[in-house]
This record gives sequence, C-alpha cells and structure tokens, in this order.
Amino acid sequence: MTAVNTFLWFDSEAEEAARFYTERVPGSRIVDITRNPDGSVFIVSAELAGHAVTLMNGGPGHRFTDAASIQVVVEGQDEVDRLWAALTAAGKPGPCGWLTDRYGLSWQVVPAELPELMRGEHAAAAGAALRTMSKIDLAAIRDAVAAN
Repeated sequence: MTAVNTFLWFDSEAEEAARFYTERVPGSRIVDITRNPDGSVFIVSAELAGHAVTLMNGGPGHRFTDAASIQVVVEGQDEVDRLWAALTAAGKPGPCGWLTDRYGLSWQVVPAELPELMRGEHAAAAGAALRTMSKIDLAAIRDAVAAN
C-alpha cells in the first residue's frame, strides 16, 4: 500500500493545533493521539476534510514558511469568508488567498469556482484582479472577467 500524508512539526502545540484545525475545517476529525511516557502529546493523527495530516511535537527550531501551504477548496464566498476569518484569528492575511495561522502554518482558502475563472481568454483579467487581493473576492474576479 502507498499513502500520502502531510506531516507538520510543531514545537509543543500539535494537539492544540489539531483541535483548532479540525473544529474549523468541515469534515475533519482527530483520529489518534500518541503520548510520551510522561503523558505529554507526541503525535496527533488527524483528517482535514478527508486528507491525512500528522502533527508532531518535535521541539523548537523547525518553523513553518510560506514555501509550503495547505490549500482548502471551498464552495462559495460565504465559506471563503468563514474559513478565512477562523484561520486568520491571531494569524495574518497574505496575498492572493494565502494566510498564516496562529501557529505559523500557511494556508490558501480558495473558492471552487476560481480555477474556471482563471482559464482561457479571461485568465489575465482574473489573475490581475486576484493579485490585488488578500482574501479572495469572487464578485470582484467575476466583474474583472466580465469586463474583459
């Protein structure tokens, strides 16, 4: 059997982060928690909308960067807005749908409609509109496509 799993190294916040993520991303759950002999959390296995994620408390020195991110594709602007607000709480917005959460992990909150808007003859207009945004605004991208 072959499986692909996202593995995330935390200083000491693996369980807290897993709970934070699974409470905000629909269809998510904590699968298992492995503890050290002293009872502290070592590994948390979770599923984020069906995607396997392992969170480990490995100690300091291995911070996240925006060179890798978790992309969440959602239905509609309301879900973009909800998830964006939840993940940027104590985090910070970035460009073009990217954000950094309170743990330093980068995410992309992307509406399912975006890839279609970015294709074909309207790609340049949609891309230009997207590059002006932090949180994705579907109406503004649709307007840019319609004006092209």
